[in-house]
Amino acid sequence: MTTNKINRTFATLLLIGVVVILAGGIIGLGLAPIAPLLVAIAWVVLLMRLSGVSFKDAQAALIKGIEAGIAPLFLFLLIGAMIALWLGTGVIPTMIWAGFKLINPQWFLPTALLTCALVGMMIGSAFTTMSTVGVALMGIGTTIGFNPAIVAGFVVSGAIFGDKSSPLSDSTNLAAAVAEVDLFAHLKNLMWTTIPALLVTLLLAFVFGLSGVHAGSVALKTSDMTHLITPTWWAIVPILLIFVTAMKKVPAIPSLLINVVVCSAYYLFSGHSLKTWSNLVVNGFHTTSHNATLAALLNRGGMVAMMDTIMLIMLALALGGLLSNLGILRAVMNPLVSKLKSQRSLVFSTLVTGIATNFLVGEQYLSTMLPGQLFKEDYKRFGLSPLALSRAMEDSGAIANYLVPWGVAGAFASQTLHVPVLSFVPFTFLALLSPVFSLLSALTGMGLKQSKKEA
Repeated sequence: MTTNKINRTFATLLLIGVVVILAGGIIGLGLAPIAPLLVAIAWVVLLMRLSGVSFKDAQAALIKGIEAGIAPLFLFLLIGAMIALWLGTGVIPTMIWAGFKLINPQWFLPTALLTCALVGMMIGSAFTTMSTVGVALMGIGTTIGFNPAIVAGFVVSGAIFGDKSSPLSDSTNLAAAVAEVDLFAHLKNLMWTTIPALLVTLLLAFVFGLSGVHAGSVALKTSDMTHLITPTWWAIVPILLIFVTAMKKVPAIPSLLINVVVCSAYYLFSGHSLKTWSNLVVNGFHTTSHNATLAALLNRGGMVAMMDTIMLIMLALALGGLLSNLGILRAVMNPLVSKLKSQRSLVFSTLVTGIATNFLVGEQYLSTMLPGQLFKEDYKRFGLSPLALSRAMEDSGAIANYLVPWGVAGAFASQTLHVPVLSFVPFTFLALLSPVFSLLSALTGMGLKQSKKEA
């Protein structure tokens, strides 16, 4: 591709324009992210054409960016279908019923955080965690009176911790692979920042939980809801299936397909027609209850419900493809890398690059990989272990995507939990605190792996 005419000044001005378009449109004007993303793509394509890059090369870069996200896009369709089937076959209603029976409202937020963390560790997927137990916990939390944004923040925080701490996680394996370190050594080193972030988040969960609800009104609300929900023994089957396929290291798409097939078979054998099944999978679940609260909890899911998220993510991937494949990001970053003077500045730059890339391209994997590719040799030059690099990559690139309205992870969490990204971001403490503790490690030297101590 023709990238030789791109200089640092031009690339910097282009990136500033992208930031102004996205921030001004989404935060300033309150627009849905899709329209500003489209404008940003047009801005990049037109300015790159003025710099000598052909429309053909720009199109190729755009398409290459989208191709990198085909797997998660298809995954989202399957998750939409699975949520609908888990609702239609009583799985999620049973989970909500059990939550009303078992969870003490004052301990709800800490319980939600730790439940999502544990499930995420076992299955290695924040997305699957949010779309299964996360959906049920959102229903319980909002019914007993918590602000949906607060519940979503702790659900997402728990899912992130589980994903970061699991050897089955795609992002964790990616960070270890790019930095060329042992996976379990990477997981062990991550705990220097992840455990403190979790403990502070857990403390805040207790604080918010103790001040968020009144016991009397909660008892009345949950009693009303439990009488409207009929639990089913079947719920244990698809839940166990998720864990079994995860333990067997079945990839995400086949794992969800298996779950969809099994749930579909049960739904059809329960007396529903093919037409009803098709409508459920495509358009989502709609309860026959006239109770407004129950309808708000259960009317969701379906592949059509994921289409707004898929459109958003396709545009974000297209923008990311332009910025990365046309050399725009590297034109800005390479001169900065050469000016690093210390271990502290190196870790700080890695964190900032991972976070900034997430906001520019909206893609988690690229935002994790780019800092690793840019700074790998500098970590050797400054005597830092590659484990220090892999941790900084994960504490920024892999996590910040949940805080970006047009990011793959942020958009998915918003669609699945029915809460806008900008609403739950202030309460997603684990994602906010992980880079802070990573920076503190660099400033104090505590837990910062030197190359001679890598073992």
